[in-house]
Amino acid sequence: MSQTFAMLTAADIMNPNVVTIKGLATIASATQCMRVNKTRVLIVDRRHVHDAYGILTATDIVSKVIAYGRDPRAIRVYEIMTKPCIFVSPDLAVEYVARLFSQWNLHSAPVMTDKLLGIITVEDLISKSDFLERPKELLFAAEMQAAIQQAKLICQEKGHDSSDCIQAWAMVEELQAETAYQQSKKVDKTALEEYLEKNPEAIDHLMVDNWCSG
Repeated sequence: MSQTFAMLTAADIMNPNVVTIKGLATIASATQCMRVNKTRVLIVDRRHVHDAYGILTATDIVSKVIAYGRDPRAIRVYEIMTKPCIFVSPDLAVEYVARLFSQWNLHSAPVMTDKLLGIITVEDLISKSDFLERPKELLFAAEMQAAIQQAKLICQEKGHDSSDCIQAWAMVEELQAETAYQQSKKVDKTALEEYLEKNPEAIDHLMVDNWCSG
């Protein structure tokens, strides 16, 4: 789906300076590592290329070590870390990163492809994203209205049976579905359905369910 506005991604707001630690390190070492690097999150290194990354947070240390008065020199990172950890793609839009964090109650996550690229936190989402200046609800709504007008003009000029008309309304439908998902609400009647009520002769051409490819 083509966007008429740029969307911030995980890569745009992540911190590329990731601090890693070995799973066999003690919690005392992990705590010192956090203090030195002024971070609350450590990514636990993989043992080999087929292994998963883990994650250790300050909250883990507080809730699993400090809260019970345990000796941090006698506890290893692997005993309290989370593994495998949920990671995000660098191309994932910030809104979906936020939704992922909400769904899984995350406060941080590594950003990865086939290698570790950075780390993104709740603080990054608050301080570096553009949700204050550019709320996507308004941008999606403006883009959808423009797409609807464009589809109507294309169909008027080229006919309802033209591929350009069909593709234009397919883009409207996809954009409306995305907007509804962003707003977490069901659409009672789509823009295409409203258009077909006024142009019933277009039903056979535009009411095509062809969303699966393969």
